Amino acid sequence: MVETHALPSREVAAERARALRFVRRNHRMRTLGLALGAVCVASVLRLNAAAPGWWLVLVLHALLWPQLAMLLATRSSDPRRAENRSLLLDSALGGMWVAVMQFNLLPSVLLVTMLSADKIGSRHSSFLVINVALLAAACALTSAALGFPLRIETPMPVVIACVPFLIVYPLTISGMMNALAVRVTKQNRLLAEVGRTDGLTGLANRRQCFAVAKDELARHARSGRPAVLFVIDIDRFKEINDRYGHPVGDDVLCGIAAVLRECTRTIDTTARYGGDEFVIVMPETNLVGAEEVARRIRKRLAELTVSGAPDLHCTVSIGAAEAQRGM
Repeated sequence: MVETHALPSREVAAERARALRFVRRNHRMRTLGLALGAVCVASVLRLNAAAPGWWLVLVLHALLWPQLAMLLATRSSDPRRAENRSLLLDSALGGMWVAVMQFNLLPSVLLVTMLSADKIGSRHSSFLVINVALLAAACALTSAALGFPLRIETPMPVVIACVPFLIVYPLTISGMMNALAVRVTKQNRLLAEVGRTDGLTGLANRRQCFAVAKDELARHARSGRPAVLFVIDIDRFKEINDRYGHPVGDDVLCGIAAVLRECTRTIDTTARYGGDEFVIVMPETNLVGAEEVARRIRKRLAELTVSGAPDLHCTVSIGAAEAQRGM
């Protein structure tokens, strides 16, 4: 019963961790965006001689809302859903400020564009449509409540107040998207490496070995350049596992893998075929060279010791085949 419930619990914890990273990333952008956006809105409120109540709302929105949104998300059982609700509220509040600014052209366009840009970066297109619709509805309702005031001209002081928002916020979004892209690239590279590597020995796995062998046969067919395939089998490996236990057997596999690495070149591909079998693909080598490599491997294995079984001496059987046309 313990094992039955352990996996779902780990998956839930991993999903919550991903959701909290999403929340923290949005918190940084919300804090920065509101700080810069408040400067733009404040310049228009000053231009329009807005009532003191709007100044109070602006201060509370810029200073308190990012912290409240973060608190609501981190304390929620579903942080991602709570953060999505906060993003919707961001759009509604943005629409409200567009109406309060009486549609002053530059800050209004800037506010709507930046609110849309971060939604594109974090959600699907349907989420963007919902946010835009909510922004438009909040804008229309606020404007109607205020009597539909309209003052679209943007004087120079307002333009200057918008410059930091216009420069800093897009650059920050670009930086975050680039950081995410780099992280995804690293993860994909790691996954690709895992897909080519044997987990125990660190050698290439069977799939990677087959791919390399196929490429070498194709190269031989094109150019006639030599290549050799080694197949290596550990002698009486089942007896080793039965007598000393599987941990020692794993040590033997890792020790032999290390020997194979030492005895081959960087252009060779050494792989664990499966169980106690290994394969080496050696380009630019014929059977004469392969025989020398086989002697080197057997000599080095004769010196191999395993810490868990000091009396154990490993031997292997080695076969080799040289690439021929028509293979």
